[in-house]
Amino acid sequence: MTEGFFFRAESFFNFASYIDAAAKESSYNPYYFYGGRSLHEQSHGESFLNLFKGRLSNRRPALYLLDEPEAALSPARQLALLRILHDHEMSGRSQFIIATHSPILLGYPGATLMSFDSGSIEPISYRETPHYIITKQFLNAPDNMLRELFKDE
Repeated sequence: MTEGFFFRAESFFNFASYIDAAAKESSYNPYYFYGGRSLHEQSHGESFLNLFKGRLSNRRPALYLLDEPEAALSPARQLALLRILHDHEMSGRSQFIIATHSPILLGYPGATLMSFDSGSIEPISYRETPHYIITKQFLNAPDNMLRELFKDE
């Protein structure tokens, strides 16, 4: 049997509330899978990362659809998520489809990147993605980019 999980940042609050309701109505502790306590009681980034750890913990064949999973994750936690994805992928029974703007997540080794920007779906290389280009330009010369951005003021 194939399993899966669809994650959308906008749905996180409702999911966390569902886990809280399940904890009140059940004799087992669902928090065990999500960092040991309510996702609402954790920091935003910590709760997102614990959600991924908990949901990606089974080893059955699965398809995971993640819509902007980086929404609450710092760069360090995005790297931690990459490690979670990698460890899970190594089982050979999972596939991930991820919509992201994160140049960190886009950098996943061996990922097939597809661009939806031109009205059609086209393959794109990592260094050709607008997210990589803009981030690289900013990190290489933040003063220049900010000066250009605010030149009318």
